[in-house]
Amino acid sequence: MKKTFKALKLSAAFLFVLTGFVGCDKEFTELESAVLGKDNANFSTDSYEIPIVAYNKTTESVQVNGLASYLLGVFNDPVYGQTTASIVTQVTPSSYDPDFGDNPEITSVVLTIPYFSRVIDFDEEGNAEYTIQDSLYGDYTGAIKPFKLSIYKNEYFLRDFDPFADADDTAQKYYSYSDGSSDNMAYNGTSVINFDNLKEQLVFEQESVTPSSAAIVTVTDAGTDDEVTTRSAPAFTAELDAAFWKSLIIDKEGGAELSNANNFANYFRGLFFKAEAIGDDGSMVLLDMASTDANIVINYSYDSTTAGETVEGTYTLSFTGNTLNTFVNKITEVALADGDETNGDQSLYLKGSGNSMAVVDLFENDEAKKDFLDSFRIPSGDDDYEKDEDGNYILSRLVNDAQLVISEDEVMQALPDDSNGNNYSHFNRVYAYDINNIMSTYDYQIDPVESSTDPFNSKIISLGQRVVDENGVYKYKIRLTEHLNNILVNDSTNTKIGLVLSTNVNYTNISAIADSDDEDVTGLPAASVITPRGTVLYGSNANVDDEKRMKFKVFYTEPNN
Repeated sequence: MKKTFKALKLSAAFLFVLTGFVGCDKEFTELESAVLGKDNANFSTDSYEIPIVAYNKTTESVQVNGLASYLLGVFNDPVYGQTTASIVTQVTPSSYDPDFGDNPEITSVVLTIPYFSRVIDFDEEGNAEYTIQDSLYGDYTGAIKPFKLSIYKNEYFLRDFDPFADADDTAQKYYSYSDGSSDNMAYNGTSVINFDNLKEQLVFEQESVTPSSAAIVTVTDAGTDDEVTTRSAPAFTAELDAAFWKSLIIDKEGGAELSNANNFANYFRGLFFKAEAIGDDGSMVLLDMASTDANIVINYSYDSTTAGETVEGTYTLSFTGNTLNTFVNKITEVALADGDETNGDQSLYLKGSGNSMAVVDLFENDEAKKDFLDSFRIPSGDDDYEKDEDGNYILSRLVNDAQLVISEDEVMQALPDDSNGNNYSHFNRVYAYDINNIMSTYDYQIDPVESSTDPFNSKIISLGQRVVDENGVYKYKIRLTEHLNNILVNDSTNTKIGLVLSTNVNYTNISAIADSDDEDVTGLPAASVITPRGTVLYGSNANVDDEKRMKFKVFYTEPNN
């Protein structure tokens, strides 16, 4: 009698244990021999390779607002060329209809935007020492070079809701846009916005900005018995021109401009942080615009009720309104274009900042899919397959592990190591997502290895880290075991997987793609938008050497007759 497997819902723990068996054939053989006896085993294991097709997909117009963080600066990718990221943001007052007292005078205006940092040590006095390396992008040698920053008053109104959407409460999406020029542009779904043409007064300018991991040291009441020194996490800080903010804010006391949120948003439409290269160089950093410490603080004094004395006050503006990135991409070395959906591409170009991704169809064609189903399901005799009482297909083979094995192109491996001895691609992660549902794969969701503080070492079962094989080829392994089981057991039609480059696999939000001409690819992980980096992988085309060609390997257990 032929033995069959009922459709099983595997727990994450069981999946982890089972994957461990598949990952080590030697251990599995020893267990079979010791427990069952080599000649008495009632099942056997084997592997199956599914023919796939992987091709490039350009994604130049992706959502650039509503992100978890925003890029600022200049990044030179050794393969793709230069990306410059600028920021346009609304500012939101801490209160409306303020009373600044009698004869208010600004003493200082301080801009603070934290970097993403973590504590790595403490000095002899117990003060925290930080690093911002996880969100700082220098050149491929790791060198951190300065960029120029100019902050302008923005004259374009960033609306909260899309007036052209079917629902009245649909949030407005802004998308990246590039026409090959050096202007900072965006697309709102109906029209193109050129922020370089909509900037007004220059608010601040610094010819050389170099992101630093040094703590911010603040001293109050210096030289007095009340002197206090405080240290805070690394941030970009700047003292802004008092005259501008007096005219903009203090002098409008009692006016309609500061009376409510709508009036203020229309009156002061925010700031444009414009980054520029110094020569051809620069660095790029992620800014934590959503932090409670990201703000503009207007420090002022006003007359006290006691003659001859003054009182200190503050008025704070935060960046909790609409914020977006603009990207100027000078892709000089690689011509990004949509790929060959039939034969697959030889090289796959994964470029961040909303440029390019790869699509992997897990079955080369309908015939390949049918061959696979025929091999793992039990035929019912009526051109279909047998099902259990719950309507799930009954399997003749149990999928233990399914791996998408991806090789890194030699152009990436040839890049030199940085000053710390790490190859340029060392910390890259390839993130796979379910294109049909525009979400992470189920394998990712049940992956028990997660670190909120160290994304590089998070989700390493479902999204393998970059490792070198016995032939010196660097590879990534993406586990799609449960994704494939869902196709087998439940007849899921989700056969396409998207691949993007990520430097934070914990960030799973989705950015929409504007006016997509591909009914399948309508969104991509926002993690690929907030990294300027890129990588090149070998694809599935037959011209790629067999040991480097992308493959979809399935390891399974089959009962013996």
